[in-house]
Amino acid sequence: MSRLLAVLGAAAAPALIWVVTVIGFGHHLIVYAKDPPLDVNVVVVVLLALVSALLGWLLLAVLERLTRHARTIWAAVALAVLVLSFALLLDPGTPLSTRIPLGLMHVAVAAVLVPVLYATSGARSKASSNWRSAASR
Repeated sequence: MSRLLAVLGAAAAPALIWVVTVIGFGHHLIVYAKDPPLDVNVVVVVLLALVSALLGWLLLAVLERLTRHARTIWAAVALAVLVLSFALLLDPGTPLSTRIPLGLMHVAVAAVLVPVLYATSGARSKASSNWRSAASR
């Protein structure tokens, strides 16, 4: 249940940043990497965060079935994905006033999701290793 709540929280956190940026400050988030420019609305923000969080959970679940080092591998992959996600913000046509909130959204998703999935992985890895040893008898 805590993993599901983490996924939902990871979708809600960037939505809150979007609300503060767009509604609170009146700044529309527009990415000029494509033609025509992409207007980043709250639906896009929530869906991308939700899909990313679910993929992270799926990766952790698969790793827990395959290795005893699932938590460590997953944490390294999660950190690498976060760092690589910032490359999307390097487009010179996108104003800094859009890059900052988008970068904060990336960090917000990771800040909510990574600690919970990491913390819940220890107990699950032990359970899955017990399952594997029972299945091999």
